[in-house]
Amino acid sequence: MNIEQLKTVLREIITKTDLTPCVVGHRGVGKTAAIIQVSEEIGFAYTSLRLGQMEVGDLVGIPYRIDDVMHWSRPSWWPEAEAAPTLVHCDELNRAQQEDTLQAIFQFVEPPAQGQKRALHTHILAPQHRVAVAINPPDGTYQVAPLDRALLDRMVVLQVESDPECWDRYAYRQKFDAQIRQFISSNSSFLARGNDSYDLQIEPSERAWEMVSLLKQQCRLPAELEMEVYSGIIGREAAVCFLSWCREQRQQPVAAEKILNNWQQVAEQVTKQRDDIQAASMTDLANLLEGCPKLQKSQQDNLIAYIEILPRDMRFGFVKTLLRMPVIAEVLSQDCYDQVILDVITQISADVS
Repeated sequence: MNIEQLKTVLREIITKTDLTPCVVGHRGVGKTAAIIQVSEEIGFAYTSLRLGQMEVGDLVGIPYRIDDVMHWSRPSWWPEAEAAPTLVHCDELNRAQQEDTLQAIFQFVEPPAQGQKRALHTHILAPQHRVAVAINPPDGTYQVAPLDRALLDRMVVLQVESDPECWDRYAYRQKFDAQIRQFISSNSSFLARGNDSYDLQIEPSERAWEMVSLLKQQCRLPAELEMEVYSGIIGREAAVCFLSWCREQRQQPVAAEKILNNWQQVAEQVTKQRDDIQAASMTDLANLLEGCPKLQKSQQDNLIAYIEILPRDMRFGFVKTLLRMPVIAEVLSQDCYDQVILDVITQISADVS
């Protein structure tokens, strides 16, 4: 994804979840600038940790003793509990020169467990604060340490690449020299080089699927970016299979049993069905109701809710079919459903007369 797309995704993740985005890209492509800009746009304070320059004590604090109990001083960069929302940017994560520094920060970039708060050693991060990570790709061109799968499994890896058009818009807004902009527009190869895959060995796991679920439920990601975002959590193979499966499910008519028994779960999908697919759901539902001796109250409500979302012509034909079924006709004639059914029945009566 380009920088503009990255900012869109970062904004969703930071404002709507407590997950940790990890931005991967070549030097100079705009990783840090994008994180700072998003922080400003959403009204967060910004704190940068250059992990390549830090030791364990810079992260967890200096130990001191009170009576016979050991404590650790709060690092100066640590956002206070009462402070305004702050985005802590763990920059150069894979440039940490000491293994114990990388191990220390491991806990901090991990999203908090259910009902818990994000922490680093004995320090607890207040829930309004967020964490973001940025790294250069481990492709052999940078002096970086490889990140193991356990660490990658705790972050949403977002790969950002050069985009000449995106850069040109940025250069124009920043009033870059006109000759530079004109030169790059004709020689885009002189921007930071792109890379189709950084081979971070991201694979699916139970934790990863939980993160995908959280993003699907709480964030509105552009459809064209879903593949890239999910690939940074469960790997490309799993992301391709999952999104293909989702597309197949959207193209299949919702089953009658789900309409009657699980309306709240399928209402959005049913509403978005094409007319030909909707007709298949209507036929399935009519066949099911044909032999149904009685509907529970919740099923009656779900049936009416389904009829209400149908286009007027389809609603007319469907209700006309249902009125031929004595049990269902009795349900439709109840006063509580007049708002949805009455105009259809009135029209049918007019046609008959």
